[in-house]
Amino acid sequence: MKVLGLDTSTSGCSAAVWDDGRVTVRRAAPMARGQAEALVPLVQGVLDDAGVTFAGLDRVAVTVGPGAFTGLRIALAAARGFALAAGVPVVGVTSFAAIAHALDPQERLGRRLLVAVESRRTEPYLQRFGAGLDTVGEPLLLDPAAVPAWLDGLDDGGWAGQGGPLLVAGDGMAALRPVLEGRGGVVFSAAPGIPDAASVAALGAVAGDGLPPVPLYLRAPDVTLPKGAAPPAGAA
Repeated sequence: MKVLGLDTSTSGCSAAVWDDGRVTVRRAAPMARGQAEALVPLVQGVLDDAGVTFAGLDRVAVTVGPGAFTGLRIALAAARGFALAAGVPVVGVTSFAAIAHALDPQERLGRRLLVAVESRRTEPYLQRFGAGLDTVGEPLLLDPAAVPAWLDGLDDGGWAGQGGPLLVAGDGMAALRPVLEGRGGVVFSAAPGIPDAASVAALGAVAGDGLPPVPLYLRAPDVTLPKGAAPPAGAA
């Protein structure tokens, strides 16, 4: 299976090709703005390097969020366009899953996982994962000051209180350091913490139908809509 993976959901721009069991080509650049201009040349570059054409793809995988309002829509629009032209499906991957699955298995070994994604507000987006990288509970936005009490109050799957070492990952880690650093059993990941198209492509290859290619915001976007206009799909 050949899968094109795309990500522009946070502060990067990346594209990768998964070909029959492994990522063969990946290109990435850090950027908070300008992904709209950078993404298409990046995609063409990875396809050329992989020796794959759009017609040779089996599916396109893309990060659906949560993340930056504009960034999410750039990769989603591109993914839908590429998939339409190639006549293949688009599968969505959450930013949480892309970050979690990119972590070094040795770093995760024996630890619970909390992925924190930058929201460009005080509160990061949070998602818990079990040992098999299955999601635990629902994603949420939470003020960093409330996170220790929230963790202590959990009572599912070994999350209660100090129920084992906790690995914190994602580009929202900075907001949690002041309240969790030095707390027994808490370790902050050494990984960059932003979603990457390599893990998006890998997840897309095994995701079945995956998530629909629409933005997952978890909160209302920081925009003012014209009077009477409906909020964008996925806003919550």
